Amino acid sequence: MIALARDRKGLAYIAFVTVCIVWGTTYLAIRVALETVPVLLVAGLRWMAAGVIMSGLMLASGRGLPKPRLWGPLALLGLLMNVVGNGFVVYAQQFVASGLTAVLIATTPFWSALIERLLPNGERFSKRSLAGLSLGFSGIIVLVWPELTHGGASGRAFVIGVIAIQLACVGWVIGTSFARRHELGDNPFRSTALQMIFSGIMLLGAASAHGDWAHLSFTPRTIAAMLYLSVAGSLIAYSAYIYAIQHLPLQLVSLYAYINPMIAVALGTLLLNEPLSARILVAAVLVFAGTWIVGRH
Repeated sequence: MIALARDRKGLAYIAFVTVCIVWGTTYLAIRVALETVPVLLVAGLRWMAAGVIMSGLMLASGRGLPKPRLWGPLALLGLLMNVVGNGFVVYAQQFVASGLTAVLIATTPFWSALIERLLPNGERFSKRSLAGLSLGFSGIIVLVWPELTHGGASGRAFVIGVIAIQLACVGWVIGTSFARRHELGDNPFRSTALQMIFSGIMLLGAASAHGDWAHLSFTPRTIAAMLYLSVAGSLIAYSAYIYAIQHLPLQLVSLYAYINPMIAVALGTLLLNEPLSARILVAAVLVFAGTWIVGRH
């Protein structure tokens, strides 16, 4: 039993490192995929492919899929976390650099604190939490103010992208809160498989209604990016995340939110020549500092 526990702990640390590295690279992959693949299809094909592969693995291993009574909650979870949470991130990356998108995703703990406060019996804000929230959101203001006031059409598009990223954070937080408060089956991998399929159906349905299939094309770069997003970003990293939060302290696993942006910024700067100005660095420091303060509450 002790040896088994040690093995699980070791695998959990490997899973955690996988999440830190792989999710940090997906922002670059999304940016590349958007070169020829429309927004809704980038997200929809990614989640549908991952969901079908994972469902196949569950069926082949004899574990099956969740009971029909869970399909409604899983569809809602797919809407919140994958359609809103990931879909708005993909949309935003048309206007916001991949590394900067990852930095802005680090504001998720702010929205978690705000939304938890609005729930029944939610915790009141401490002075420390308020200070962290204020500091973090000041980083966003530093980032968007010049584009908002003097940026013209491109500046407005950038601000829209930043707003979309914040909506993505809200969707992810509400989905996480929903998942914690509702029974979603005894096997998280089966539930995740169906959740990804439902979100894929919604996104691909929206893409069809929007006429995106007519604009779909591929290059070797975008094919590689889509395969990477589907297999590494969704199937492997999402499963690793589920395993890590089951066997490691949540506070440790949440550190991926600090590591992902560092990887994304480095890759975006080195491989895509994305700008890295002093203002972006100051905004990133403010966001990370605020996140750290809120996370230590």
